Amino acid sequence: MVMLGTASEKALDEMLQYAHDTQHEKIIRGLAVGISLVMYGKEDAADALIEKLSADKDPILRYGGMYTIAMAYCGTGSNKAIRRLLHVAVSDVNDDVRRAAVTALGFILFRAYKQVPRIVQLLSESYNPHVRYGACLALGISCAGTGSLDAIELLEPMTKDNVDFVRQGAFIALAMILMQQNEVQNPKVAGVRTMYEEVIKKKNEDALAKFGAVLGQGIIDAGGRNVTISMQSRSGHSNMPAIVGVALFTQFWYWFPASHFLSLAFTPTAIIGVNADLNMPEIEFISNTKPSQFAYVPATKPPTANVVEKVATAVLSTTAKAQAKAKRAKGTETEAMDEDEKPEEKTEEAKDEAKAPAKPKKEPTFEKLGNLARVLPAQLKYISFDKEARYVPVKKDVTGGIVVLQDNRSGEPETLIPTTTATATATAVTADSKMEVEEEEAPLPEPFTYPFDRE
Repeated sequence: MVMLGTASEKALDEMLQYAHDTQHEKIIRGLAVGISLVMYGKEDAADALIEKLSADKDPILRYGGMYTIAMAYCGTGSNKAIRRLLHVAVSDVNDDVRRAAVTALGFILFRAYKQVPRIVQLLSESYNPHVRYGACLALGISCAGTGSLDAIELLEPMTKDNVDFVRQGAFIALAMILMQQNEVQNPKVAGVRTMYEEVIKKKNEDALAKFGAVLGQGIIDAGGRNVTISMQSRSGHSNMPAIVGVALFTQFWYWFPASHFLSLAFTPTAIIGVNADLNMPEIEFISNTKPSQFAYVPATKPPTANVVEKVATAVLSTTAKAQAKAKRAKGTETEAMDEDEKPEEKTEEAKDEAKAPAKPKKEPTFEKLGNLARVLPAQLKYISFDKEARYVPVKKDVTGGIVVLQDNRSGEPETLIPTTTATATATAVTADSKMEVEEEEAPLPEPFTYPFDRE
């Protein structure tokens, strides 16, 4: 990480030498991934090293060679790199190398994500489960946050795969693709969320598949549904921390805590308006589309407590006969009253009104949003600011994130959004710490000489 993207020859030589000298697999794997990070974004300059790693006898270093291709050519869509990866995906004798080669396709093609389902379609039907798993991750990485229906169609059959880790990859990839998607944007969302709940609740589900469902549940709701996975910045450049985070996230195959690296790829989806002093004023802007189009997915309802039904008590035959006789006697007395008080029959109009369904409320065609509001990347094209408002963006094209605002009424007092809020817990902690400081400290002990000679 320190030498990320430097292509330092000294660092590469030392790492390669150490990888050949040591016999510890974990050290070799760490060095292999480290080499790929050193060559981040170097494209053709990394070809010689890629050739060397791809021809190595050690499969772990060949595995590192596949990630070196992914890091060196990430986001370029290079045909040369794609051809090399596809060749290794079907020819290498080691399953780990083949899986890494297919996964690397997602890094190279994340700018042209619509091509990935077509490229990995045959690989997703491979006899080798490691290749199928790699196809899942390639789809998830390249199509993250897009809601691509073509990718979902390929992943849905793999959620029922016979191999547990293939199902794990499908669960994770579906979550990456469906981040911040609701049922209006993508009708598959509800089914996927229900599937996660069912898999997690199953007691006899395989541990690897259940782990994938748990990860998927966390990814699809990451950041309170206020973040997405974005490997390119708002200006279109490669997002280095996000790419590195996803690359290290894929190493959870060997070490589960590596899954936390995915947080590096999370990008907040909000419009944060700031004035000349970088303070956040209260503003309003309009989203010119129906509120339901980009609304939050409803929160999951907590399970209701099961009410234990009372068991019917046993009744003796003599008691039952006595009760029946009493009911018959009472029934004869109330028959006359029942005949006099017949309920009025409902008119046909009342019946029609009861049958008629409630009319749906007419949804507005726009929505007013305030500063710090969630605005999805697909929603940005519908955002507009009132030209006569006090605050307007300095740049015409709003790309989300931090937006610098121009104040058209600089002489008037501003209403700012407070940046810090004191919670009850924080206040209590501060008060306790002050009390500790105010208390008198115990005096230091007087100097003395320890009698070492005494036995």
